[in-house]
Order: sequence, then C-alpha cells, then structure tokens
Amino acid sequence: MKNKTDLKGLSADALKEQIKTERAQGQQLRFAHAISPLENPSRLKASRKSVARLLTEQARRNNEQATNPAQ
Repeated sequence: MKNKTDLKGLSADALKEQIKTERAQGQQLRFAHAISPLENPSRLKASRKSVARLLTEQARRNNEQATNPAQ
C-alpha cells in the first residue's frame, strides 16, 4: 500500500480507481477466507486499513474543497 505522501499525489480519478480496486481485493479475500482459511489472515486487516486510508484521503480532499471553494 502506498504511504500518506503517495496518496496525496494521486489524482481524484486515480484515488477512486484505487478505492474500487482495494475494495474488490478485500471482498475476494473475505470470500476466499470463508471457503478455506487464508495462509496469512492478517491480509484481511491490511486490506481494510488500506481502504480506510484511501477513504480518509478522499474525505480530506472533499472537506478541503468545501472549506476553500474559491481555489
């Protein structure tokens, strides 16, 4: 997963695409884990955290845009 500074460099469209990709990957991991245990179940937690980081960056941008509409 990208770190905080890498996320700030993404465009809005790239950020949305990354969120979509990470959510799909997390869903696949959950399905695979339901069928048979994963070798590394901590990947589920990492996937959730990754989506949360992306959504946090998206919310930060939306809030910044709402407070500074002139820019």
